[in-house]
Amino acid sequence: MSPTVEGTAHVSAPVQAAYGYCEAVTGSQARNFAYGIRLLPTDKRQAMSALYAFSRRVDDIGDGTLPPEAKLVRLEETRALLGRIRAEEVEEDDTDPVAVALAHASRRFPIPLGGLDELIDGVLMDVRGETYETWDDLKLYCRCVAGAIGRLSLGVFGTVNAAGPGAAEAERAAEYADTLGLALQLTNILRDVREDAGNGRTYLPAEDLAKFGCGEGFHGDRAPAGSDFPGLVHHEVRRARALFVEGYRLLPLLDRRSGACVAAMAGIYRRLLDRIEREPEAVLRGRVSLPPHEKAYVAVRGLSGLDARTIARQVSRRRP
Repeated sequence: MSPTVEGTAHVSAPVQAAYGYCEAVTGSQARNFAYGIRLLPTDKRQAMSALYAFSRRVDDIGDGTLPPEAKLVRLEETRALLGRIRAEEVEEDDTDPVAVALAHASRRFPIPLGGLDELIDGVLMDVRGETYETWDDLKLYCRCVAGAIGRLSLGVFGTVNAAGPGAAEAERAAEYADTLGLALQLTNILRDVREDAGNGRTYLPAEDLAKFGCGEGFHGDRAPAGSDFPGLVHHEVRRARALFVEGYRLLPLLDRRSGACVAAMAGIYRRLLDRIEREPEAVLRGRVSLPPHEKAYVAVRGLSGLDARTIARQVSRRRP
């Protein structure tokens, strides 16, 4: 998989403006994501912003206040727009800046746009109010809404070991990107458990909720009476950590700046997971987050390559 097609070739004014819009959306709506992608060179940062802006549009439909029937229509309209992008039918002077930017990015990089179809499928699951009995059920949803984003991002990042001794491992890069996406999504689910409950959504597997006495759900800032809420959280934290360990095998396959980007984003979520593990019931009182100075520290470690090198050594020791 080649890192880029056009590299840093000239970009027209309309396309630059479209990318600028996407970067503004990313900076205002996705601070964790923005901390990571600022470590990328311009062409990759622009492409990642275009992916985020399109993904955000899909998420906003699912999370919005429209009735379910209207959401279904809007999602299918968005899928049709994706079809136009895939068919190269979006011109540079199109009035939709997200479409213009994503169309350009998909010509610049080998982005597997089918991943955005999967994202739409995942949001449709939300709109239909699906719940998840087992981890395998939830994993399918997570692969749609987060694993697919990992694979889309890999289309922008490319791999550096696509030939020679690292070729066999590089072939698994999409699998590792998918798994890292699952780790981030499960962390999100833990962080947002009360907010999601307030919106009538339950993501954690029903069998896990029942096992720890939380089958009644979460409707306030306290755990259900008689439940083992910390036990539930620690159970899911262990699952997320195992996903991080496997997903981190992606890092040695990326170039330095792409690896720094991934290490920074994943590092922020790992630290969130640490906070949740230390104080499980904090997620019932509000959204757990990192202060800006801590995010900046993670970003600096990512750009320095320290985290990527440390993880690469750990992966090498685990490899048979």
